[in-house]
Amino acid sequence: MTVAGTIDAARFRAVLGHFCTGVTVITAHDGTRPVGFACQSFAALSLDPPLVLFCPARTSRTWPIIEGVGRFAVNVLAADQRAVSGVFGARGEDKFAAVAWRAAASGAPLLDGALTWLDCAVEAVHEAGDHFVVVGRVLELGEIRDGRPLLFYRGRYTATESVPADGDGQVREDLAELLTWPRPDDWF
Repeated sequence: MTVAGTIDAARFRAVLGHFCTGVTVITAHDGTRPVGFACQSFAALSLDPPLVLFCPARTSRTWPIIEGVGRFAVNVLAADQRAVSGVFGARGEDKFAAVAWRAAASGAPLLDGALTWLDCAVEAVHEAGDHFVVVGRVLELGEIRDGRPLLFYRGRYTATESVPADGDGQVREDLAELLTWPRPDDWF
């Protein structure tokens, strides 16, 4: 199978597997039931205005529900939430039966144990190949829990190791150059 007629799909997947991503669960509530899916294609987009993005597959059964609601939460999973990622990464009718949660202001589920969360409104949706690019305006930010993030790398879960800051607790200058926007104190 080829992607765009010239790139082998399996090779494309293998190459992109070398880019480490965080694992999130995107959730919403349609007034009848909660919905959600595991998502590693999530990123910060803009500081002013505060925007994030995620990319659901065109084949997603959950995305049309979230789009219809127009609001969603992003739950940033902790390293000890592999099982939660597994539940939301698989097809199933009641994914929330196995996970404790509470509702955000939007009604979207906020998963217990997540490192943090963002409550958002759908700002824009763009078609992009076999996915959509969803831009969300951040309306509320969650509390931050100590812990390490759940990461996905080369087809497996992994976690971070601590990276020492300079003696005064500041981000090392060589790491600061990686940031494309003014950095908050806890970026790294």
